[in-house]
Amino acid sequence: MSDCGCEKARRDLEEYLRNEVCKTEHEDIREHLENCPSCKDEALVATTLTEVVARACRETAPETLRDQVLARIRAVQAAVH
Repeated sequence: MSDCGCEKARRDLEEYLRNEVCKTEHEDIREHLENCPSCKDEALVATTLTEVVARACRETAPETLRDQVLARIRAVQAAVH
């Protein structure tokens, strides 16, 4: 493997974390992250942020808030048509 460099690792970090890069690129980025403390830290921040957002998205909104949001969406849609 060859070091893909900080620019590529950072540019493709989100896709890498979601396993959306090809196997070769995945290995190159993984290797880079293992050997570059700065990029490794950035990957840790991105991973932590993704996990926190995912946990927050699993929470259910209160029923009254949900009803208010849906009513507002319907009102906006009716005004557009």
